Order: sequence, then structure tokens, then C-alpha cells
Amino acid sequence: MRYLCDMHTHSYNSFDAKSSVDDMCLAAIEKGLYAIAITDHCEAPFIRFGADCEFGCFDEQIPKSFAEATAARKKYAGKLKVLRGMELGEPLHDPEQTKKALSYGDFDFILTSVHNLKNMQDFYYMSYSGVDVDWMLGKYFDELIETAAFPHFDSLSHLTYPLRYIIAGTGKTPNLNIHKDKIDRIFKILIQNNKALEINVSGLFKEMGCTLPDLPLVKRYKELGGKLITIGTDAHSADMVGKGIEQGIEVAKSAGFTHYAIFENHNPILIEI
Repeated sequence: MRYLCDMHTHSYNSFDAKSSVDDMCLAAIEKGLYAIAITDHCEAPFIRFGADCEFGCFDEQIPKSFAEATAARKKYAGKLKVLRGMELGEPLHDPEQTKKALSYGDFDFILTSVHNLKNMQDFYYMSYSGVDVDWMLGKYFDELIETAAFPHFDSLSHLTYPLRYIIAGTGKTPNLNIHKDKIDRIFKILIQNNKALEINVSGLFKEMGCTLPDLPLVKRYKELGGKLITIGTDAHSADMVGKGIEQGIEVAKSAGFTHYAIFENHNPILIEI
């Protein structure tokens, strides 16, 4: 039996998502998942704005997400393993607020990610007309090198996040070979620190048509000694829970992995492929 686990989902406690934790869990049960992690957005540098934040008040949203996931864990025991998580964005942009984020709950699992360069817009909102994409990606991977060394996370989310929007905005796929050395460095830091790399399957359903990162990069991570992989949909609604997880597992298998990981109390539990 193949165990399907979705380690990256967003409930309505994320500003850009719309389904309740209950609805996300019910969808996971309906689709036969073994485990789901509720990993609502917490953009560290925006915590300080409180209720005035354009992304909502993280002081309210993340504790609420944690409480609802805790309740769901009990409610669906025996039917679904519910893991209490958070997607911690830009943890190095404001260390004081990052420390606050980590105190919101006794999480099982923390994804970390970089959605924007410091003092710049989220890649989602950017216009790529006239932008030196290679320069920008170089700066992005520089920041991921620093983020990979941050100790308080379990898996690095959607390594190639900007490509979602660069490809959609320009119709062109950047040449990541230019950044090979930086990407290798990110992988080596993850491996050295026993952190996981996420296979984010959301790109399968966008213009880019592949996982983030794609198979060649997952293979490279394995070649360098990578052992820990998590797989997540980045679902922002109940209908997307679990969608593409099996394709993500196939990417991991093709890259040479025999297991992928879920995390309980920050401890990796290996799931056989």
C-alpha cells in the first residue's frame, strides 16, 4: 500500500486561502491520505504590523491555525494523521519577529520559504518587463543559501518559487545552470544540517508544468547525499488537497529516493515509496 501524505497546505487562516481546517482534513480523508500538515503562511517581517498587515494579523491567524489543527488531530484520530505546521516566510528579514513566530505553538513541522527579496515585492506581484531575471534569481539563491543555514525549520519549500511567475509572465524558462554552484551550496547546507528539501507539486498545474524543484534538481540533491524529502501540494483550498502527490512521489522515486518524510514534533518519519 502506498501511503500518501500532503505536507504543505493552507487553510483560511492564510490570507490567500479559503477552506477551513476541517474541510481540508475531510478532503484528505476522502482522497485516502495518510497524513496532512496544516502549514499556514506566517511572513516574519510582516508580523510587526499586527492588524494593519495586508496579509492579516499573524498574531491571531497562526495561533488559531495551530488550535484548529490540534482540535482536528483529536477529531480525526484513527482516520487521518493531522500535523500542526507553519510556513515561515523570510525568517532572516526580521529575526525578532521570527522568534515571535516560533513561539506561536508547539509545531510538528515548519516549512521555510522566501517569497520576496528584502525590501521587494513578492515574486507573485512583480512585473517582469525589463527585469534582469538572471540577476534577480542570483540574489534569490544567495538568500536561500543563508536561509538554508537557519536552524529552526524542517523542510525548505519550493526551491524554484520565482519560476512560477517568471515563466507565466514572460513565457520563457530561465537557464538555472547559471546558478548551479549556488543551488549546490543550498543542497549541501540542507544535507549537512539534516534538513529536508520539499518537492512542491503545485507547478504541475501551472504554466511551468513541473514540480518545484524539478526532477533534474531533485536528482542533483540526491547525488550530493540528500536523504530527506517532503512532498506537498501547496493547496489553498480543499479541492487541491492531495492533488499531484502521487506525481511528486514518482519524481522522488525517479531521482533515486526510496522514502519520503513526514515530521512529528520535528522528527522525520520515513514513508516508503
